[in-house]
Amino acid sequence: MAKDTEGTARRFQGLDTWGTGEVLEALWSSQSRAAAACLPALPVLGRAVDAAVARLSSSGGRLVYAGAGSSGMLAALDALELGPTFGWPTGRLSILLAGGLDLVRGIDGGAEDDEGAGRTRARDTRLGPSDVVLGVSASGGSAFTVSIVDEARRHGALTVAVANLAESPLVRAAEHAVVVNTGAEVIAGSTRLGAGTSQKVVLNLFSTATMVGLGLVYDNLMCHVRPENAKLRQRCTTIISRIAQVGEDAAADALARHGDIPHAVLGLAGLSTEEADAALNRAGGNLRTALSSIEPKRRNG
Repeated sequence: MAKDTEGTARRFQGLDTWGTGEVLEALWSSQSRAAAACLPALPVLGRAVDAAVARLSSSGGRLVYAGAGSSGMLAALDALELGPTFGWPTGRLSILLAGGLDLVRGIDGGAEDDEGAGRTRARDTRLGPSDVVLGVSASGGSAFTVSIVDEARRHGALTVAVANLAESPLVRAAEHAVVVNTGAEVIAGSTRLGAGTSQKVVLNLFSTATMVGLGLVYDNLMCHVRPENAKLRQRCTTIISRIAQVGEDAAADALARHGDIPHAVLGLAGLSTEEADAALNRAGGNLRTALSSIEPKRRNG
């Protein structure tokens, strides 16, 4: 397998003459290999997660995503899902996307070469020791992304790279480099395929494990999911019912009165809104820790 994401795999030559079934099987096979290629990266990914949890839990800093092109869009997607899923505060999240986000215009391909724009965005964001910066680039050569990670590290931020090429500027710039060798693409150079799949997997793993480590999950439940629509309100009700061990009606009533899962659960445990706020603040938002801090007599009474 070629190590260069821009390489041409000889076995896929003549692809345009193949039948649809053959094309789909080749694409499926490449996607499966891309996901499997993430497994060897888990040890370094685990160290990056542990470092991110330690930094974010002790500093109140930001989680910052940086990228360009397809990699940047995947990074932005992961970032935008943290609030609704885990209750991650918008004030502790930044997305530095080359050329900005314009769904009508699409991706600005030339913006990834703009090193100066990357350094400007990093300085304007005032990156520092309390922050965790995640840079994503298939080739590891996006000047925009590399410059942000370089600036972030120089100012003391924790830096993590996600790339598909080990010998690359982004890998050298970051403190923690998660490299997934997906090799040449079925369609040469189209890193939205295998490389993109591996990036999505790594981003899912990194952000989810980090949120678990920060206590924003109870058991395997999204205890900070926002009740923004009917489906999510029902999900919140079910989660409250399971954690507080009450019926669905009582859980729904608690959600209506308190507005979110942690406050509803603590309210059902006998705490006032002010007491629940204080317990969650002391626990850094960790519902399990907040519950364990309640005196047995209060929880039983």
